[in-house]
Amino acid sequence: MIEATDVRPGNLVWYYDMYMNETEFEVEGILDGFIYCSTLPKSKLPLASVHPISLDAGYLHSLGFVRGEKEHGEDENVFSYKYNRNDSVYVRDEGYSFQFLAAAQGQLVPYGRPVVHVHQLQNLFYCLTGKDL
Repeated sequence: MIEATDVRPGNLVWYYDMYMNETEFEVEGILDGFIYCSTLPKSKLPLASVHPISLDAGYLHSLGFVRGEKEHGEDENVFSYKYNRNDSVYVRDEGYSFQFLAAAQGQLVPYGRPVVHVHQLQNLFYCLTGKDL
């Protein structure tokens, strides 16, 4: 289950469809204990039926993050997303979670709480950049 305060329009979440398959969808709205999406049965689901998607390296890649390359002296566990010509967002794979990093004085410094779900990454990215993933 996911809390209404944890999601916003544009977040990716999942539910069990009528065949008990985990089906992902993008949140279009939240109101009175329901999450709305035009692709859902009856266009809405109760919050109790909606679940967060676990974040992994594959999702980072699908959202536009690029893994560091060892041959260029980069850490392979650090992913970057260039959101404008000067700045990037950095995330390090901690094995069990992902930690946001800030570029400071030639190094990457951890900040904030680690994230474990796709919607957490999307929300923090939006707060930092004002753009949706």
